[in-house]
This record gives sequence, C-alpha cells and structure tokens, in this order.
Amino acid sequence: MKIKAKIKDDVLKCTVQVTHAMTTDVSAKEEGGEANYITNMIAKVGDRVVIEISTSQFVSKDPDFKFQVKANEIKKGDEMTVTWTDKSGKSETGTGKIK
Repeated sequence: MKIKAKIKDDVLKCTVQVTHAMTTDVSAKEEGGEANYITNMIAKVGDRVVIEISTSQFVSKDPDFKFQVKANEIKKGDEMTVTWTDKSGKSETGTGKIK
C-alpha cells in the first residue's frame, strides 16, 4: 500500500494505492473460486477517522482511492494510517507522513 497525503490551502488531499486482485462474483464463478474484493477502508490521523469508505465488487484491480477533507487540526508531519478489509476478512494497514 502506498499513501500520499499533502495539505494545501487547509485541504488534506490523499491518494491511497492498494494492491488487490478485486475478484468479482462473475470472474470467481468462471474460475471456480470465491469472490474477494475490498469492502471497507478507513483512514485515520491519530485517533481521528478522516474518512471511511465502503466499496463493492465494481472497483478495479489494484485500485487508487483519492479523497479530500478539510485539514482542520491536521498538520504537516502528522501520520496517516489506512486500513482496508476484504470480503474474506483479510486486512492490511499502511502509514504515511502528511506533507
């Protein structure tokens, strides 16, 4: 997982690049396997949740999630933690410094 986070004009702009196959129901049936895709992602700065995203199987393989939020009390040098969870229950957590 790669996290890019930058504050500009009191707006926190983030891009989170995730490596995941994002197997849909249709492709899983064709391959004889189980569908598995990211269902939830949470981004935090400290203990504060800045965004929580629910997704479906209709997100591309190795997705990039982009979002903007008002920076409020978030400042350069703070650490952002992002955790995603997929349909099988697997999760991954990554961190990145805010520039």
